Amino acid sequence: MMRPAEIRNLSDQDLDKKLYDLQSELFNLRFRLATGQLENPAAIGNVKKDIARVKTIQTERKLNINREA
Repeated sequence: MMRPAEIRNLSDQDLDKKLYDLQSELFNLRFRLATGQLENPAAIGNVKKDIARVKTIQTERKLNINREA
């Protein structure tokens, strides 16, 4: 799980790559869940939250909102 401060330190290109990687990971986790090979179903929720964090920070940058949490 990534912290918002860690995500804010990434460049825009790194954020795009991180989002792509997280979406790929989510796809793989869902696939493993469907085939019964996933040992920790909570991992899906964690990846979804990381995706939301990245998208939130991308939106903040797009709207020029400077937040520190």
